[in-house]
Amino acid sequence: MNIYVGNLNFKVDENDLEQLFAEYGDVSSCKIITDKYSGRSKGFGFITMDNDDDANTAIQELGGTTFRDRELVVNEAKPRKEY
Repeated sequence: MNIYVGNLNFKVDENDLEQLFAEYGDVSSCKIITDKYSGRSKGFGFITMDNDDDANTAIQELGGTTFRDRELVVNEAKPRKEY
């Protein structure tokens, strides 16, 4: 399952985010989205967990919690819309 994680502190790196979700199960990938010119975090990222039960637990447990002084927005990622 692909999980959207928003409202990230700009200092959070992929290792920090992966460790946070690893408490709930195996993380197969972690990506924080960055600005292609400055390289600065855009404040959101995506986690992929192979086990849907673990992913759902992580979404329920981490959504609305504070991580590095920011309240996380966590939910199942939606497919990108084509325009």
